[in-house]
Amino acid sequence: MKFEQLGNIKLYNADCMEVMKTFKDKQFDLAIVDPPYGLGDRLAHAGNGANAQSKFSNEFHFKGWDNEIPSPEYFNELFRVSKNQIIWGGNYFIEHLSNSRCIIAWDKMVFIQSMSRVEFAWTSFDLLPQLIQINNTDKNRIHLTQKPVQLYKWLLQNYAKEGDTILDTHFGSLSIGIACHDMKFDLTAIELDKDYYEMAKKRLINHQKQLTLF
Repeated sequence: MKFEQLGNIKLYNADCMEVMKTFKDKQFDLAIVDPPYGLGDRLAHAGNGANAQSKFSNEFHFKGWDNEIPSPEYFNELFRVSKNQIIWGGNYFIEHLSNSRCIIAWDKMVFIQSMSRVEFAWTSFDLLPQLIQINNTDKNRIHLTQKPVQLYKWLLQNYAKEGDTILDTHFGSLSIGIACHDMKFDLTAIELDKDYYEMAKKRLINHQKQLTLF
């Protein structure tokens, strides 16, 4: 297990199940997570279409991390350590989630072959469903399923309040880290893959350095 802290962002390069075991009940106000959807080969093939519109290396297209959805134990731990949750891909985990009317539909406003234009998130909030349109055409990608920083900022603006502590169990490209840094939320973020961890950490550090120049 590797742990580093960059300002208000705590990073773990470790198995999220092992890390969550160290957290107290309801330690975090809000978990915003993007776990594997279990798409397997379909995601790998989608990477070919995404690569035509991005600059990230073939080496990091697909490394088998999306072959299976998280275990029931993962969801049990997630609900134990957080007061509220936003779970991307909730439509793939229906058997592990309760009924919720507050579903978020993200329109990516771009078509990439074999990838959905609209992505859904399950939430624990008793609010009306939301449709958000945020462009997903960032060409400087480091992760196949990278989400825009602006999407995470929208989530924080609408579902978090000042002083909330945030958890992400599968941080991938760390877009959530940039959003939390800019909006001054304390974030604890976990990533198992060492390569993604190092690339995402570098992305966050570069962003923090750029802000100090102005």
